[in-house]
Amino acid sequence: MISFEDVLNIHEFLIYKFGGTHGIRDESLLKSALSRPFQTFDQVDLYKSHVEKAAALIESIVINHPFIDGNKRTGYVLMRLYLMENNLDISANQNEKYEFVISIASGIRSYNQIAEWIQSHLIE
Repeated sequence: MISFEDVLNIHEFLIYKFGGTHGIRDESLLKSALSRPFQTFDQVDLYKSHVEKAAALIESIVINHPFIDGNKRTGYVLMRLYLMENNLDISANQNEKYEFVISIASGIRSYNQIAEWIQSHLIE
C-alpha cells in the first residue's frame, strides 16, 4: 500500500511535471479512496485480488475527486504503482490508457468493467 504522504508527493510531482492546480480538495475522500482496496468484512478482504484492489483504487481516486486537479493522472499512476509493487503492470498504448481513464471519469465504465480492463491488459 502506498502511504498517504507518498500519494501527496506523487500528486505534487504530477502537477509540477504536467501542469494544473496543486492541493487537496477533500482529505477525507482521499483517505477513503486509499483505504477502499484494503477493506475487510469479518476479516475477509472485500477486494481479494491485486486486480480488484487496483480497480477499486483508480475508481475511487478518479470518481471521488479528492484533489483540486490531476485526479485522473494521479489515479492512473497510483493504480500502476500498486500493480508494480506486486510484480504486475499494464500493457496498453497511450490512446488505450487515455480512453480507459476518461471512461472511468465519465461514468461509462463500472467497477467490474474497470477490473476487466486491467485484467485484459495485465502483464507480469
